[in-house]
Amino acid sequence: MEDAYPLKAIAEYYNLIPQNGVSLEGLTVTELISDSRDIKPGCVFFAWKGGSFDSHKFIPDAISRGAIAVVGTETFQEELTVPYFIVENSRYMLAGFAAYINEFPANKMTIIGVTGTDGKTTTTNYIYHILQAAGIKAGMISTVNAVIGDETIDTGFHVTTPEAPQVQKYLKNMLDAGVTHVVLETTSHGLAQHRVAFCAFDYAVVTNITHEHLDYHGSYEVYLASKALLFQYVAQPKKKNKKQKQFAVLNKSDRSFACLSDITQDIQQITYDLQHDADIWADEIINTDSGIDFQIHLSDECYAFHTNLKGEFNVLNCLAAIALAYNGLDISIKTVQKGIDQVKSLVGRMDEISMGQSFRAFVDFAHTPFGLEAALKSARKLTNKRVIAVFGSAGLRDKLKRRMMSQISADLADITILTAEDPRIESLKGILLEMSDAMNEKNKKPDKDYFIEPDRGNALRYAVKMAQPGDLIIACGKGHEQSMCFGEIEYAWDEKTALSAALAEHLGLSAPEMPYLPTIEKSYDS
Repeated sequence: MEDAYPLKAIAEYYNLIPQNGVSLEGLTVTELISDSRDIKPGCVFFAWKGGSFDSHKFIPDAISRGAIAVVGTETFQEELTVPYFIVENSRYMLAGFAAYINEFPANKMTIIGVTGTDGKTTTTNYIYHILQAAGIKAGMISTVNAVIGDETIDTGFHVTTPEAPQVQKYLKNMLDAGVTHVVLETTSHGLAQHRVAFCAFDYAVVTNITHEHLDYHGSYEVYLASKALLFQYVAQPKKKNKKQKQFAVLNKSDRSFACLSDITQDIQQITYDLQHDADIWADEIINTDSGIDFQIHLSDECYAFHTNLKGEFNVLNCLAAIALAYNGLDISIKTVQKGIDQVKSLVGRMDEISMGQSFRAFVDFAHTPFGLEAALKSARKLTNKRVIAVFGSAGLRDKLKRRMMSQISADLADITILTAEDPRIESLKGILLEMSDAMNEKNKKPDKDYFIEPDRGNALRYAVKMAQPGDLIIACGKGHEQSMCFGEIEYAWDEKTALSAALAEHLGLSAPEMPYLPTIEKSYDS
């Protein structure tokens, strides 16, 4: 932060009184920090308890390195020389401080939240481009990047909503740039950890809520409750500069529908589906070389649509965006059609690589059971030959996915190549063994129906080598991400670069170099 803000004013706004009675006079805030390693003079340090850590123990060190105040949730026994505020939830208060310092930018804009397990980023992009087509000054914050006017900012190596101070700063920058509407992709972690609190959401859109992140949330019910927070935010009263609609877009056939419909019963709802019992639905879905043609039904009218993105699951993403734009924002169908068509491609989403090979090759972010199933079903419709799937499963994450995804591939792919995908500190060998056991349960034969190649670069090379004319390779799980974690080290990894390198080597073309991963070393302990 470039400016300093009086701590006393922030504390008075939130009715905070220091537990230890230290005066707030003359103290100014220059930074909000939740990671003790990032402590800077003039910051407020926010401490909390996590699943395996308690950052309250870093409070003395934070103060010694210049923290002017501390916000925590626990009574602190040691005598502190700076104000110490005890709150019910310090993550929530971090968002509150960030919103105050940035002058509550969300209150001055229209905020559209998009959540779900699969399709969030795609739907966010569809909505953003529709807003642009309508001549609306729009901004976007996704798990891939933040778009502020002509500036695009990378939001991180892996996929999650940015921390609250970043979100509020992005919103303030957008407001200063004249943005009136913001599309904000919200993950379950971002919601559960209050990173998007104080964002004054006017609209909420859900894609689906399927099996994912149960390592963190513990159960589907808790995971659903985290996602549902977005809809609760929409239903809350707000201090907006002008009266806004409060509007929810719901997937009629998704498991989440009953819960989210109940939460939003006091605000306007619009439902979408591929079945005719929804408010907006689609049929006549045709895969083409340039994308997908389909027809939507809305208010007893039919409209022809085309999306350049491949994969039939994108029809549902389109429907969610169309429902929001047409019903929620009163944007004409003609403009909505134009906006959908403006999305030419998305990195890592059914992203095709063509270098003159006799088979098709795609990179897709599918990293959940539902996502993989949708990607493989779409792949099956893009070829009448074999589908070769390459994927892995992350370490320190939902372990149930390993078996589920392996068995989905056993059912839908002709050949599966199991490989590394962010093993972190888990044994890669152990992860691959779990996945291969699931393949065996489906009576799939090793080295015939499925193969194990720990090095992801070699796995892609192997897929390319075995592909025959007309086959389709689909590399799933990494998509747009730019790194892969082994141990505690993030190694640079770009899936499109890696698959391009494998294709170029096969075709004898000059090529980008295959990114390095430690699994290429014979001595690597997997």
